[in-house]
Amino acid sequence: MTTKVQQTKQYYWYAVPGVVSFAALVGGAFLYNVYLSFNSWQGIGTPEWVGLENYQNLIQDRVFWVSFLHAFQFIFAMSIAPTAIGILIAALIYDFIARYFGNAISTFLRISLYVPQIIALPIVGMLWAWMLSPNIGVVNTILREIGLGSLALNWLGEAGTAMFALSIMMIWIQVGYTIVIFVSGMSRLDPYLDEAAQLDGATWFQRFRIVTIPQLYPEIAVVLLTTTVAALKVFGPVYVMTNGGPGDATQVPAYFSYFHFFSTTRVGYGAAIATVLALLLTALAIGLLRLQRKMGLMR
Repeated sequence: MTTKVQQTKQYYWYAVPGVVSFAALVGGAFLYNVYLSFNSWQGIGTPEWVGLENYQNLIQDRVFWVSFLHAFQFIFAMSIAPTAIGILIAALIYDFIARYFGNAISTFLRISLYVPQIIALPIVGMLWAWMLSPNIGVVNTILREIGLGSLALNWLGEAGTAMFALSIMMIWIQVGYTIVIFVSGMSRLDPYLDEAAQLDGATWFQRFRIVTIPQLYPEIAVVLLTTTVAALKVFGPVYVMTNGGPGDATQVPAYFSYFHFFSTTRVGYGAAIATVLALLLTALAIGLLRLQRKMGLMR
């Protein structure tokens, strides 16, 4: 036993280069960002130390708070809704499609639903921007063709619909990821529990709610952790499709930080936004990991 432990410890040395590189690149960049957040700097010249001034300005910045509000709203589109939809579709694929149509069809469906995850985001953004175009977009064209022209809107150009349009796109992107995780999780479930519930007269939905979901708590925790963190640091869809607009209707912290880094050249202010976001994500990740550990104990 001691020999095996010693052999295992020897392999830790192979991880040292990766750990050191990660600490130097990611940790070093983060510490430098924190340093810049206490300075006034336009990207050239010497940073001027201003202490907590950037953070004091953040507290009074309405757009900063609005951006975080939008980020939490995106949690529904990138975490809660995809998790709920994904676990239901995964159960249908696992319990019905795979059973009655074979694994080939179920695998094809899983791959097809996962495709939005692997398509380059700029391409996805351009595709959805074209679909939602007020004049030539396929969505408005179909609405006009079926006599619902009054519902044809400027989806990305109006403050009241831009967030909704982005949310629909994000749900479409995220659902495939949750389905893959949940189908994989269902393959490890104890089939005897489901059979026992079926013999007791439980319907499929009752078995799904009482037997399947509790056994999937570890997978649910993983999905909620990864998708919630992704929602709070969302940047790509906003950058590609709306640039935080119209006005501040789709502003989020990551894009707000980017905007001050490269548009207003208030690098210190953008660094302060990024620092607050990083600290929030770290605290949230720790909380969700603890939740995941508790759910794992409930298996």
